[in-house]
Amino acid sequence: MSREKILVVDDEDDILELVRYNLQKEGYELHGVTSGEAGIQKAKSLAPDLILLDLMLPGMDGLQTCRVLKSDPQTSSIPVVMLTAKGEDSDIVAGLELGADDYITKPFSPRVLLARVRAVLRRAKKNSEPAPAIIRIHELAINSSKHEVSLKGKPVELTATEFKILELLAARPGWVFTRNQIISRVKGEDYPVTDRAVDVQVVALRKKLGPAGKYIQTVHGVGYRFQE
Repeated sequence: MSREKILVVDDEDDILELVRYNLQKEGYELHGVTSGEAGIQKAKSLAPDLILLDLMLPGMDGLQTCRVLKSDPQTSSIPVVMLTAKGEDSDIVAGLELGADDYITKPFSPRVLLARVRAVLRRAKKNSEPAPAIIRIHELAINSSKHEVSLKGKPVELTATEFKILELLAARPGWVFTRNQIISRVKGEDYPVTDRAVDVQVVALRKKLGPAGKYIQTVHGVGYRFQE
């Protein structure tokens, strides 16, 4: 059974109890606090493996809390999953760009909660390992050093930008990237490219990948991710 430590920051008692019950049942060690300030202090003293962070908190809200956590070297590497209400696309985008790793919209089912927690913990463990020279996922092989992509052993011709987008998404399957994050990772900070330009590049990339293009998933109102 897993004994990873999970810190839940939420001021709703019923949410805390729901999360505690379902994750403790799976063997996780749960700790709960009800404010952003308390969450920051607890994260420093506990060093949890994952933080579930509600965005609607009294006083210091979830986005402010996330900003502090991700700017502090002591807590910056701890994965953060945001708990959000439906329709908060702008807050989701803001949180991801502050460094949050994923999000769950309320109300959520215990199965969704558990799946997201497992996925983020798995990705965090994988990301701590040295990056492979060749990314192999589904039918694709992506050679970073040679800037080459093959699909079922056959080469796929991509532009430099298309290659970088595919490499970024495929290196972290399941990870949601906002359009701004894709622009900054591919082109650099403050590059004058619009969100629409990213969408156009993704459409072209999907077309060139053929059936494998389905693995690049659109996250409505947020950005893109590569299917795990």
